[in-house]
Formats: sequence, C-alpha cells, structure tokens
Amino acid sequence: MSQNRSLDGVLVKRAYSKERMSDQQLLEFAQCADPETGPYYFVNNFFNIQHPTRGRMLYRAFEYQEELITCYHENRFSINLLGRQMGKTTTAAGYLLWYAMFVPDSTILIAAHKYTGAQEIMQRIRYAYELCPDHIRAGVTSYNKGSIEFDNGSRIVSQTTTETTGRGMSISLLYCDEFAFVRPSIAKEFWTSISPTLATGGKAIITSTPNSDEDQFWLLWKGANKRIDEFGNETKLGINGFASYVATWDRHPDRDAAWAKEEMSRVGEERFRREHKCEPIIYDETLINGLKLMEMEGVEPVQKQGQVRWWKTPEKGKIYVVALDPSLGTGGDNAALQVFELPEMSQVAEWMHNKTPIQQQVRILAEITRYIADAIDDQYNVYYSVENNTLGEAALVSISEIGEENISGIFLSEPYRAGNARRFRKGFNTTNKSKITACAKFKNLIESDRMRINSKALVSELKYFVASGNSFAAKPGENDDLVMSTVLAIRMSTTLQNYEPEIQQRLQDSLDDVITPMPFIML
Repeated sequence: MSQNRSLDGVLVKRAYSKERMSDQQLLEFAQCADPETGPYYFVNNFFNIQHPTRGRMLYRAFEYQEELITCYHENRFSINLLGRQMGKTTTAAGYLLWYAMFVPDSTILIAAHKYTGAQEIMQRIRYAYELCPDHIRAGVTSYNKGSIEFDNGSRIVSQTTTETTGRGMSISLLYCDEFAFVRPSIAKEFWTSISPTLATGGKAIITSTPNSDEDQFWLLWKGANKRIDEFGNETKLGINGFASYVATWDRHPDRDAAWAKEEMSRVGEERFRREHKCEPIIYDETLINGLKLMEMEGVEPVQKQGQVRWWKTPEKGKIYVVALDPSLGTGGDNAALQVFELPEMSQVAEWMHNKTPIQQQVRILAEITRYIADAIDDQYNVYYSVENNTLGEAALVSISEIGEENISGIFLSEPYRAGNARRFRKGFNTTNKSKITACAKFKNLIESDRMRINSKALVSELKYFVASGNSFAAKPGENDDLVMSTVLAIRMSTTLQNYEPEIQQRLQDSLDDVITPMPFIML
C-alpha cells in the first residue's frame, strides 16, 4: 500500500511514494495534469463532495460552475458574485485542490471571513483528497486541519481574514471566501497589505454573495466591471485588472419560478434580492429605480465610425437630436455626445473621449449631423445643441468659427425667457432647477419604458448617478458625462415637443407626476 495514516488518523498518500500505473491510470493522470483542460477533467471525474441529503457523491459541475472555473483558470485576478447555495465554495475547493496537486511549488492561501468558514473549506478539500485515487493525488508531508503540505512542494493554508493575514507569505494563489462579509476596516487593510505579495505573479480569486455597495468587495467588483476605455470602448478586463463573473439563482438548473416564489415568501423580498439576485444593499438613492437598472444591460453597436458607436442607421421620416456636453479635453472629464431618434426616444449613437480638444469635439458633432442629414436626405429633421455653461462658451465660439450654415441641421436653443434678453446665449444653460426637472423626466421615461438606452457605458454611469443634496450627481470617483449629455438630449426633445405633436404625445406628463418620486422637494 502507498498509504499511511496521518496524525489525526485519516488515510493519505505517503510522500514520495512510487507506484506502477496502468495505461488507463497514466491517461487519467495526464488528463488531470493538462494545464488547459486539467481542472475541468479533475473536478468532474475525481472530486467527491458530501451532499447534505445524498451523502458522498461525485461532483458534476453545472454549466455556470464550469464558467466559474474558466474565470478562475484563465485570469490572473478574478472576482465572482454568486447567490447563496450556488456551490461557489465547493467549486473553489475543487479548483484549489487541483491547483495544489498539479501546479508544483505553489502556496495557496485561503482567507475566510470567519474561523468556521476557513475550517469548512479545508474540510471539503480534505474530504475530496481522501477519496481521490492514489494514481491521481499527490503525496503529503504534513496534514493538519488548517494546512496541507504536498510532496510536490505545494501547500494549502487556511486562515481567518485579518489585517495581517498572509503578510510575509509568497502567495501563488489567494482565495478569499465571502469577502463582502469581512468587516470593512479589516477588509481594506487586508487587501492593502496582501496586494504586494501577489506582485510577483500570484493569482487571486475572490468570491462572495453581495452585502453593501460600499464595502471592499463591492469596490473591487465595481472596478472589475468598469470596462470602458478612454474612447468608450468595452475592454475584456476591468480597470483594476480583474475579470468578473456573476451567477444569480436562475442559473441553477434545480430552481424555477415556483422555488423563487416560495423562497421570497420565506426570507422576504429585500433579502431574496441580495442573497439570490446578487443585488447589494444600496444606501444611496439612484436616479433610476434599482430594479430597473438591473434589467438594463445595453447592447453591442451595429457599426463604428471612428470612435462613434452606432446602434441604428438613421431612417427617413424620423427626427434626430444631437447633444454635446463638452469638456476641456485635457484628460480630465469626458466630452460626451448623444444621438436620439424621435419620437421613439431611442438612443442611436454615442461618442465619448477625454483628450479631444473642444474644436475637434464640435467638428465631430458636425460630422455626425452631416452623416444623419445625408442618410435621411433632410437636414431640417436634424437638431443639434451644446451645454453652454463655462466650457460651453468655447464650444459656441468653435461653432461660430465653422459657421452654422456649414453644419447640417438646426442649432436648437432653449426657449427665450422674457426679461432675460441680455443673458440669452445659444444652446442650453444648465441650472439646478433645469437639471433636476430634466432628471425627473429622464427617470419617468426610463421607468415607464418610453425611452430606450443601448449604451453599456451609459447604463454603467446610471448605476452610480445618485441623489446628492437637492440634485443628482455621480458618486465620488465616478463619471456622469454620458448621463448629462443624455439629460441635454431630453431637454432638447422637450423643447421640440412644442412643435411636433408625436413628440409631445411621447413625452407628455405633468410636472407633478415626474417630480413626486424624487428624493427632494422643489420649492
């Protein structure tokens, strides 16, 4: 026998033992050792679990669990958001055991938010290891409740997450379990201290159900899902280098609408949304209802012209508004431009960049209006405008230099107000009152399904566009340039409804109706 008993009496494979393998066993070992497909083969053929009702059984990964393993395996840093009882810890245990046995000289650190959690993960790894056949599993040199050391130089260490966990270790693979539930101050300090230990090439896997939208887990999750480059194009990884993966309750093949209804009645809607739909506790009030935001995903554009993304080719008989919210163009805030089709209030095109000079921003606007006018063979159904506060003055100068007669379409300005002749400027001036009124209109249009948003980047910004004082703004560290250019498009459309009956029908609602849901009182 190539087995001996460890100090606590369980059977393990003797370290450095040599045994003869059959051809079939050699083939199975080689398939497990394959650096690309090995994890999938191992967990589906040699990873045993202890089911709460069925007892010992061979793990069979569901489709979403295979995708989860892919996220682990193909990315150096991965963060994963899954509902309760979705098998995230079990799946991770299988991958960690494979990694330790088939990637020699690896140090794997398991950091769990509680001591019991750390022990539970190690117990699953130990259980699977003990049931693994000898021709697959590695020999062990040390076998304890909190750690396992293998004869290939790898080790698995399990600890509770504290400010000093892992400090001084050279970590090959870090696994953080239920990271959202680590006390925020500890989680922040832990991540600050552990990150340098991964700088030499280590991997990190973070999994959790959500908790708050302000904790360290969610900050990393936000960074992983902020995948828009400076041109507004979607990137594969987040700005923090993490890949993200999410699986809600409905990905589980054994759960259906009846299960969801029963579970919701048992735990309540709020808890169900957090634990099974993976929605965090949101302490800030977003402009758009949180449930509605969860439904909004955005779609890929059908074509690109430079950095302008188009979701639809302009169509004859429609009206188009082109709204530019300019920026300085020196790498700070983005300049953003939106195109909406009326009367449907459907987003047609979008452009964004933070290093384009104002003069060039106006030229891009002119190119877009010319393209639309040529496509629909009608420049009188194309309206453009700019936000004329501060930097907007420079945009107005650029328009004047080009000459309005050289820009296709009609330059739309907010209606003249009596007594303000000296203050009148072309374009749209944004005041606090005009902003919150347009935001209220925006909210009502989206939540009543009378406005279509296609941009993933815009949807992303809306998730962090929240109540701020007596108005709305992006949360600190986030952007709202695409949102504000959309708000300008809405203001333009509202102005046009005075002249276009179809637009009026689409947009009509009383101010009382749209202001009521807002988290502030208009005086």
